[in-house]
Amino acid sequence: VKKPVVAVYAKSFQDNTGQRRSNSQYASFSTAITSSPDAYLIRALKHSNFFDVVERKGLDDLTKERQLIRTTRQTFEEKQKLKPLLFAGLLMQGGVIGYETNVKSGGAGARYLGIGASKEYRQDSITVSLRTVSVSTGKVLLEVLVTKSVLSASISQDVFKFYSNNTELVEIESGIVENESVNIALQAAVETAVLETILEGLELGYWEQRSENE
Repeated sequence: VKKPVVAVYAKSFQDNTGQRRSNSQYASFSTAITSSPDAYLIRALKHSNFFDVVERKGLDDLTKERQLIRTTRQTFEEKQKLKPLLFAGLLMQGGVIGYETNVKSGGAGARYLGIGASKEYRQDSITVSLRTVSVSTGKVLLEVLVTKSVLSASISQDVFKFYSNNTELVEIESGIVENESVNIALQAAVETAVLETILEGLELGYWEQRSENE
């Protein structure tokens, strides 16, 4: 079964938000999103088993290696020739176009006789855009937009009491915080964008799905 051949160039799918990692204590220069989101796109396209993905991110290295092989074979008069590089009919472009923090936050708590407990949560969101472009015409064939939530939650308990005629203070605190991985959320968003691209392409007739026996 012939599959659509797609290419992802190094700068065609990247983080366009410039969002820094949220930190209320000090200035952080770490990015909130990985600087190589194209790795997730290439992985999703390859593992979809629907596309043939050609190497373009390391094209310079590939070209140099092919040139080295060609020169060596000419020097030693080997008749075996390199196969031509497979060219792509489609380009996958886009990137992470939005990262919003504190889209939704809240919590609840209670205290009685110096003993209390509380729970808080926060919701961030990642937005991914994926375009499918025809190499022969330059036309944008498909465009999908996917938003994925990133959730964080914390639970804490504390005890605050006076003993011995209110002269001795005992204070105990404990808690746990769980943050959803931004990279896992980004991977899920990219994989969803690839799936929607496949489904929209099938619906519009850009490609068709056949069984392996056909």
